Amino acid sequence: MQYRTIGNTTVSAVGLGAMPLSIEERPDEERAVATLHAALDAGVTLIDTADSYHWHAGESGHNERLIARALARYGSDTSGVLVATKGGRGRPGDGSWTVTGTPGHLRRAAEASLKRLGVEAIGLYQLHKPDPAVPWSDSVGALLELLDAGTIRAAGISNVNTDQIREAHAILGDRLVSVQNQYSPAVRDSEPELRLTAELGLAFLPWSPLGGIARSSLDGPSGPTSAGTAFHRVAAGHGVSPQQIALAWLLTRSPAMIPVPGASRPASVQDSARATEVSLSSAELAELDGALPS
Repeated sequence: MQYRTIGNTTVSAVGLGAMPLSIEERPDEERAVATLHAALDAGVTLIDTADSYHWHAGESGHNERLIARALARYGSDTSGVLVATKGGRGRPGDGSWTVTGTPGHLRRAAEASLKRLGVEAIGLYQLHKPDPAVPWSDSVGALLELLDAGTIRAAGISNVNTDQIREAHAILGDRLVSVQNQYSPAVRDSEPELRLTAELGLAFLPWSPLGGIARSSLDGPSGPTSAGTAFHRVAAGHGVSPQQIALAWLLTRSPAMIPVPGASRPASVQDSARATEVSLSSAELAELDGALPS
């Protein structure tokens, strides 16, 4: 495993996005815990979650409680594991997502997450998504209050643009440590945000980092696109999965990059963790970059 930093905390260069363990068609608890334990066995020390990662109405925090139980049952020391959670979104149980960024809601959500995780302070608390009905400075100000109260140790923001990053950084200073936006071979709209995180010394945690790797996602109407073919061809040359190549490619994009691929099976998370062992040549990187859609 290789390591990178979020603020002053060292974490594995590839984390685990725990959402698939709690949402629709989630695995049973035995397999979910086995998946979390497999991540720890593979050297993963960053687990990303949110209070809204659940399936049915009335079970807010399902994923946080699951992670807390899995860590408690793990047979080795877990003090070096950073559990990063998020607040500001909800799921009423009909498959939809809501957004609530009022300071009062964020304070209550963070305090509830703290209890569910069973920790003295949340290592990284992320504002899940800007609420268009609430001034951005008010929502970020709630993170500042949580930091000052000791409820959280560091703050992050998610699904944001460059202006929102700069404003949050002006309010929080070096206590803002991360940005989590969608970024993958298929979705690279957040290139400006990625560059800005490196400039400001923030970690960039791409969600859905494997988007576009499955042939079905990159196939065109007439068959496989050049991007799909390229990732599979490079993977075959290394004798690894296309998912490992995608994650290895992401790690070359910026020293701020820390992917958090989701997993619902032990084999999947172990495969993702091995991406840090893959070294892509300049020719391979040129092939992959050249094959991606503009």
